[in-house]
Amino acid sequence: MKPVNVEIVSFGYLHDGPPPAHLTIDLRAHFRDPHVSPELRYMTAADEPVRTAVLGTPGITDLIEATARAVAAFASGPSAGTVIVADGCAGGRHRAPTFAGALAERLRQDGYTVAVRHRDIGRPVVQR
Repeated sequence: MKPVNVEIVSFGYLHDGPPPAHLTIDLRAHFRDPHVSPELRYMTAADEPVRTAVLGTPGITDLIEATARAVAAFASGPSAGTVIVADGCAGGRHRAPTFAGALAERLRQDGYTVAVRHRDIGRPVVQR
């Protein structure tokens, strides 16, 4: 088991700025937004159709792997403590929490102890 803990915080940029983190991932411009699909808009990452839509987006698996490598780089530093990763999308209900969950699962495979917090998943849908 690796001695470094990882904390992942998902958030929505339209609610507030990103939380303090060693690494911040902005998912807004590069990955399909389930919000644009009326049938997914009021769901969250707790719902399988949202997770399927987000994780089926080309490039997302590569980004999860790249982020896992970045966490390992931070964890190997001389003052390695808890590594904090923040990942954000527009509203914090779809892409960011799905990514956070997938990243946590990937990091646990490497032996990290991971805590996940979804800052904005319970906030109202942003009308845009």
